[in-house]
Amino acid sequence: MRWTWIFPATAAVVVTGAVATTFTMSTQAAVRVGQPAPDFTAKASTGQTIRLRDYKGKMVILEWTNHECPFVKKHYQSGNMQKLQQEAKAKGAVWLSIVSSAPGQQGFVTAEQANAIVKEQKASPTAVLLDPDGTIGRLYGARTTPHMFVIDKAGILQYMGAIDDAPGLNQDPTKANNYVRAAMQQLMAGQKVATPTTQPYGCSVKYKP
Repeated sequence: MRWTWIFPATAAVVVTGAVATTFTMSTQAAVRVGQPAPDFTAKASTGQTIRLRDYKGKMVILEWTNHECPFVKKHYQSGNMQKLQQEAKAKGAVWLSIVSSAPGQQGFVTAEQANAIVKEQKASPTAVLLDPDGTIGRLYGARTTPHMFVIDKAGILQYMGAIDDAPGLNQDPTKANNYVRAAMQQLMAGQKVATPTTQPYGCSVKYKP
């Protein structure tokens, strides 16, 4: 099995068996904080068509996910991601989980599989968006799972990066400084996001080659 682990720096570690190599990767994103979040249209696992523009007037959280990634598992097995989803929705926010894994790649799911995973995880996103061709992922420059984006009620991107400051697989995410939670709370209070960008960590998004 081959995983790409991206930590809060510009180095990515590719682990293949017992051999690890390091290379430098670009941190340039396709989007910028303080600018309008790019609009997109996607099919949800439930079959409905989701358009980002339809949620103007509501805060929107984008979560790139891959249920086979150990970093994603860390957040779901601990209940951390589900709790954050519930908090967001309780505040009137929209939570969109996006799967950009291509067919044949780790984390790829059909609509039926995505719905089953949500049920098994007891997750509560507003919708799971299927992006097998990677259009939305590349539009946003999504690099890892998880990779998080917070869009305010005016449609402006206000945060992008890691979910928290605990990138280690053995670190407890329930005790970490959660950047997404902080961004939501600050925006709800009419404040500027104190930490608008961070380096994402996790498995690389498994785009179509």
